[in-house]
Amino acid sequence: MASRIRSLLWAGPKAVEVAGLQRLLQKCAAERRIIEGKCCHGASIHAQLQDDTLTSNILINMYSKCGLIREARQVFNSMPARSIVSWNSMIGGLIDLGEEEEALRVFSCLHREGTPLSEYTLSSVLCVCASLAAVAQSKQLHSLALKIDMAGNVFVGTALLDVYAKCGMIEKAMLVFDGMPDRSSVTWSSMIAGLVHNHRHEEALRVFQMAQKAGTEYTPFTFSAALSACSSLAASTEAVQLHPILVKTGLELNLFVATSLIDVYARCGRIKEAHAVFALAGERSVAVWNVMITGFSKHACAREALMLFEKMRQSGARPNEVTYVAALSAMARAGSVDEGRRLFSALLEDEAVRPNELHYSCMIDALGRAGRLREALGLLRTMPFSPLPPSAGRLFEMEPGNAANHVLLSNLLAAGRRWDDVARTRKLLKDSGAKKAPGMSWIEIQNQIHAFVAGHRSHPSITEIHAKLADLEAEMRRSAAYDAESHHDLHDVDDDEKDELLRHHSEKLALALGLLRLPPGPPVVIHKNLRVCGHCHSFMKLASAITRREIVLRDTNRFHHFSRGHCSCGDFW
Repeated sequence: MASRIRSLLWAGPKAVEVAGLQRLLQKCAAERRIIEGKCCHGASIHAQLQDDTLTSNILINMYSKCGLIREARQVFNSMPARSIVSWNSMIGGLIDLGEEEEALRVFSCLHREGTPLSEYTLSSVLCVCASLAAVAQSKQLHSLALKIDMAGNVFVGTALLDVYAKCGMIEKAMLVFDGMPDRSSVTWSSMIAGLVHNHRHEEALRVFQMAQKAGTEYTPFTFSAALSACSSLAASTEAVQLHPILVKTGLELNLFVATSLIDVYARCGRIKEAHAVFALAGERSVAVWNVMITGFSKHACAREALMLFEKMRQSGARPNEVTYVAALSAMARAGSVDEGRRLFSALLEDEAVRPNELHYSCMIDALGRAGRLREALGLLRTMPFSPLPPSAGRLFEMEPGNAANHVLLSNLLAAGRRWDDVARTRKLLKDSGAKKAPGMSWIEIQNQIHAFVAGHRSHPSITEIHAKLADLEAEMRRSAAYDAESHHDLHDVDDDEKDELLRHHSEKLALALGLLRLPPGPPVVIHKNLRVCGHCHSFMKLASAITRREIVLRDTNRFHHFSRGHCSCGDFW
């Protein structure tokens, strides 16, 4: 390249081969060779090409690619006759270098000059609006696209629905999507991802099914978005149906798809399937390692999480903040204090990772669970940042609308049988207007989600469900293994009333339906929006022994795998 540049510089202005110079500039841009690029720029001036629009456009692109936005702007400002490509090159360069607000200002100048816009111009600027969450500008650009009859363009339409979805205006995004005459695979992916971003997971899966019926080309982004919806819903059936398609198309080994697939299997209680996908992933990013370690942590597989953490380090991959949180959390949940201490020491020695509140919280949690309160307090005092205020009163000041703080205090008082204080705390909760999430559990049977709330009788099979529970309890009592453990229900009522309250906890209702409707063999998988209570935990252990069925219960903390009268958490949760 150097010899070719020298020949250009030594040649007379009229002897310079313009096409060759332009090819050299494009090569400099592609390879980020700024010194050679500046030499070519000098050659273009020597050849008196300052007024050549194509050469100037290539120069703008070259300087932008090399990170020299000031030089790109100088070339742009000196152009006597700018084309739409010139404007696009300048706007694109600013976007690539993170100068998004300046890109919007350049677009405003373009619009004021009256230069006809291209689909690339509009879609690029809409992407900037999505990044900046610039709602007002997005609406103005939408109006402009309608005015110049470009809203139906596949690139512009895709950018429009993406910006609306990212700005939380999902209904407008869907209107744009519905009105598009043509849709690319990027359009479908953006719509599915937008619905997931706005917590419309069921609709996201429906749109994915529409994409399948339309014969849309499969891409990693489409599958990642669909799997994210499955993960949020813990929809194992849909994930299992997607897996063969991934294998057939070869996308199972794509890093983004593999990460999403591991996550959805782990969230659906299928930790063995999650690990099988992980084992097949040849190239492993930090995200792949993290999602697998987090999955093991959620399933109380502390030993597996620790082994995987060590394998990750041996492979040369560098753990990050998320890796340490996942591994420390696994140790805390399993009560593995010594292993947790070793991990925490490794974290403090790792110069690439800065310990944060979550890391300290995991270690303090592990010490507290093991009864080593003095050590936990000592670690709390050595934290390099202020811990969260510990007193209940301060918590109520900080989060007056958080019912969890009231419930925690109420349960602590009830455990000490301080019923008058419990009554006052619950009255305070009622008067504060804070809302406590009702205990809810759900189970998937034949592609249908059945949800239960404690004490509710709205399910059409509720009579049959109660009869099944009564049979289970009778069998438990006959085996002399059943203890109602009514002390777990923190109400000041007599034992008979407590038994009745405990009998209708939502996870028990979901279990009964699963035993009635699911075929023998596969585990009964139940999801719950709160932490499982001690009574229901004991009940599930006994039920797994009597029915000889594996029961998987996911609460807010972890997955509990009940089998043959035992739980994977070792009664430590």
